[in-house]
Amino acid sequence: MIPDTTEKENRNSQKLPEGGKYVMKINEVDVDSAEALVLLEELSQTLEAITGNSGRGSFDTADVKVPGSLFVIAYSPKGEAVGCGAIRPMEDGTAELKRMYARAKGIGIGKTILSYLEANAKVFGYSALRLETRLINVKAVSFYESAGYKRIPNYGRYVGRPEAVCFEKLLTDSEV
Repeated sequence: MIPDTTEKENRNSQKLPEGGKYVMKINEVDVDSAEALVLLEELSQTLEAITGNSGRGSFDTADVKVPGSLFVIAYSPKGEAVGCGAIRPMEDGTAELKRMYARAKGIGIGKTILSYLEANAKVFGYSALRLETRLINVKAVSFYESAGYKRIPNYGRYVGRPEAVCFEKLLTDSEV
């Protein structure tokens, strides 16, 4: 749910509790900022180790600098950048989730970033979010399935690529 604040406050900074385990701050930032570039490089190295592909070819920073897009960084209670994620417009009513990354696993960073992006996708007027990951990345596949994402036929650049798996989530009021 989007907290009871103004749309601008929602899109720029938000503290979110995650199951009482961890409180972090989510900020919308420039994807070319130093902190963003460090997190994106860590993500690329992690993906390379898991899948054999860094994913750099599937992400253009220009895509998250247009209206209807968003790039965020999650910060720990101590102010350390601990994760990132983005949405970019695809087609009417649909956005694509990009470059989701959490430095630490199992403490709610990814879930918090995802919830923030889903809530703001609704603010932008999107009715669905899509994403692609690799089948071999079983933790990512499980993460998105547990967050309510459903497998769909591969779309766009992923059509005919058996190593890819695509997901979609409809952003209804009850789910976000």
